Amino acid sequence: MYFAEIQAFISGFPQFMMQLGVALGLFVFGLTTYVLLTPHKELALIRDGNASAALAFGAVVVGLAIPLGACLAHSLSLIDLLVWGVVTLLVQLVVFRVTDIFLRGLPRRIAEGDVAAAIFLMSVKLGVGIILAGALSDPSLSMFRAASLGAQSFG
Repeated sequence: MYFAEIQAFISGFPQFMMQLGVALGLFVFGLTTYVLLTPHKELALIRDGNASAALAFGAVVVGLAIPLGACLAHSLSLIDLLVWGVVTLLVQLVVFRVTDIFLRGLPRRIAEGDVAAAIFLMSVKLGVGIILAGALSDPSLSMFRAASLGAQSFG
């Protein structure tokens, strides 16, 4: 009765699992890289009840997930997902550094519990994540992806 749907699921499931695995791998890599690059130890601060650190790290989680979700939605291959996923992660890591320059002493302020600094960082990270997601869905980028995928299949 539902043979076509079941067959589609069976044939698509391995690709789904590979894309999910790559995206989750990028996500964990991005979070780990962020934790290693930030001078303050957000996870330890969160364990100690620091609300600023929780806000800042929560923004990192969501700010990385939004563009990675867009990468998943718009990628044409695993390589495409990997390349654009790495680009979005790098942009988000640079955003922290730029915000730190703008606010001066952002890691120290978050470690000291400065909620205003954490909320500002959160807003910047989420805003950039949404903008990145929109950029990944740009029709011109989709045409570029399709053209490069076509060139790979003929070359």
